[in-house]
Amino acid sequence: MLSEKSTATVRATLPAVGAAIGDITELFYTKLFAAHPELLRDLFNRGNQAAGLQKQALAGSIAAFATHLVAHPDQRPDVMLNRIAHKHASLGVNREQYPVVHEHLFAAIAEVLGDAVTPEVAAAWDEVYWLMANALAATEERLYAGSQVAAGDVWREWTVTGRTEETADCVTFRIAPADGAPAPAHLPGQYVSVQVELPDGARQIRQYSLHGDPGSQTRAITVKRVHGPAAGGPDGEVSHHLHARVRAGDTLRVSAPYGDLVLRDSAGPVLLASAGIGCTPMLSMLEHLADTGHTAPVTVLHADRSPADHPLRDDHRALTHKLTDSSARFWYEESAGPDDGEGRLDLDGVPVAAGTTAYLCGPLPFMRSVREQLLAKGVAAADIHYEVFGPDLWLASA
Repeated sequence: MLSEKSTATVRATLPAVGAAIGDITELFYTKLFAAHPELLRDLFNRGNQAAGLQKQALAGSIAAFATHLVAHPDQRPDVMLNRIAHKHASLGVNREQYPVVHEHLFAAIAEVLGDAVTPEVAAAWDEVYWLMANALAATEERLYAGSQVAAGDVWREWTVTGRTEETADCVTFRIAPADGAPAPAHLPGQYVSVQVELPDGARQIRQYSLHGDPGSQTRAITVKRVHGPAAGGPDGEVSHHLHARVRAGDTLRVSAPYGDLVLRDSAGPVLLASAGIGCTPMLSMLEHLADTGHTAPVTVLHADRSPADHPLRDDHRALTHKLTDSSARFWYEESAGPDDGEGRLDLDGVPVAAGTTAYLCGPLPFMRSVREQLLAKGVAAADIHYEVFGPDLWLASA
């Protein structure tokens, strides 16, 4: 892994680089998009760029990777790398793009840090970069091979076969391969990327969890319309486009399925906790547990604004009731029913079986809260898994 000489140099310069990493990543993206405007138009999420979320995620991942290498020179932070690689694979990222990133990232480092970037410092951080980039590229190539596609060639045309209005802001689209070929297999909890052409010609991409019968020729994605002020950024370009313009018979460009939050093969107890649209990967897991006759306890927990805002609420309950040993409890901030919790999800009074494996999906504050409660109830940290919709600011800051 990281050489002894570079380890010493990175350790000595990590505080300075870490203090300036926000400025470095901001300048990096400015340089990258000036040289390659097509990347902002057709690959990067313009909403996350406008809100500064992608910059935070990149800064955090670089700092976390370098910190790990200094602390453990002979190990890689594979959890972080695997999560990033799955996201990259869903976008069709390939090995040839890493030198482009290197060029503009190191130009930004040199400009921000100035004379502090000696040849020795530059060589050490160059080693860090290529360790990370080559590890990601190798993992992405394994993912492409597993999907039986050429590197980066993840896109297929899918036909929308049905559309269901779930709530005022959530729509489910049922889709099938436009060429009639079999739908690619996916694991419970995985997602696909969807690329749409917007009125200004940009081809923006977003990720949506798959649910529905994995053995069927059709798949389902549920899209929540993103309202900018409530999400801390601009309105969601792709979600608004899908809600307003896409109907049965239309065609969507959809990637092969990826994602590292998948249901582990285990006969033990399972806990599925979600908030908002985070219920979609949980539904995929529930379907799998029901279809495979899982007999250990399954605890299903969900938090939302109100029952009317809870997407796929009936499916959530129905799938839970298919299991032989299961329970479901929902929390709502408004209009909670007699069997529902009020306010935020609270594990007080919720039994958690010994040996439980937990899966979380929802906003970061929600997942942090649930994780702390699960740890307090004795669930092992290694048995708590999560999915973030958007840049993973939690893992990058861990």
